[in-house]
Amino acid sequence: MPPLTVLIKPASGRCNMRCRYCFYVDEMQNRDAGVRPNMTAADADTLVRRAFLYAEGFVSFMFQGGEPTLAGLPYFEAFAQSVRRYNTRGLEVRYALQTNGYDISDELIAFFKQHNFLLGVSMDGDQALHDALRPDAHGQGTHARVQNTMKRLQKAGVDANILCVVSQPVAEQPDRVWDALAPYQYLQFIACLDGLNGETGPWSVSNEAFLTFLRGTFRRYVQAIDRGQYVSVRWYDNWVRMLRGFAPDTCSMQGRCVCGFTVESDLSTYPCDFYALDEWKLGSLKTESFVRLVKSQTAQQFIQASLPVPDACRACEWYALCRNGCRRERVQGLHRFCQAYQMFFPEAMPDLQRIARMQKIT
Repeated sequence: MPPLTVLIKPASGRCNMRCRYCFYVDEMQNRDAGVRPNMTAADADTLVRRAFLYAEGFVSFMFQGGEPTLAGLPYFEAFAQSVRRYNTRGLEVRYALQTNGYDISDELIAFFKQHNFLLGVSMDGDQALHDALRPDAHGQGTHARVQNTMKRLQKAGVDANILCVVSQPVAEQPDRVWDALAPYQYLQFIACLDGLNGETGPWSVSNEAFLTFLRGTFRRYVQAIDRGQYVSVRWYDNWVRMLRGFAPDTCSMQGRCVCGFTVESDLSTYPCDFYALDEWKLGSLKTESFVRLVKSQTAQQFIQASLPVPDACRACEWYALCRNGCRRERVQGLHRFCQAYQMFFPEAMPDLQRIARMQKIT
């Protein structure tokens, strides 16, 4: 069996913030069971037991939401205890957690440090941008609290990076966003998703704005490298890796889906966080093994649906880097930012190739 990565939603879609563009709210509204109760210790124990029966090499437990820290410290302590109980073969265990950073106790931070968690903290640029896009449940800004959480994580020695959702307002201000986030050194940008049925809204990103964001942040990325002050940006790091002949480290840049395991709080399991929907439910870890889920007809259909390559892609000189992106980002079969990439890659290629020859980078 292969190494195993499991994306776990211990608090389901429950959250203490009300981000304007939350894709998971859209998913919960498009399935029979929306927000579910928090994962119990017994169900967590079942998940962990099945994980170690399946995996070879390593097991990666990644916690997302909603807001996963709402599961509470006792949940995470019980989870770690189950890991110790079932990891009888001494496999490498990796922990990661994506948080909004709104309300994390000192005790939970200490737990993350003790167990070597990698944290992703969501921050959408400077205070004005972030507060307009990511308010709390009372409509108040959250930037100051999130910024303080990052300071506390850094002081405690917890590995943490920044996740920034590129919505239209963010895309229009690449330099503001870079100035606010580059000091954290490790950045991941993800484009704001449109609705499941293709609906667009005020946060949807136009090709023009996306191109502006790519041009602006890539220029700053290159400038930082040339000054010897490298800032990791996952998009650009991966394109450099790909030019060196390596695979990207994210499925959205591979051009085809895999059957991942996204586990809701009731152990309902789906092949992808972007498709936690009734039609793509693989089954439940309450009663089924990872082997049975990955070999299911639904899992195979999910993979097959991502494989067709449009003729336009086959003829495109940039397909080796774009690969038509994530299936959720395709409109009538083509990547929704195809126009932006067609203009960006010719401009960026000389610097991408130059950086790819710099062995000290990425």
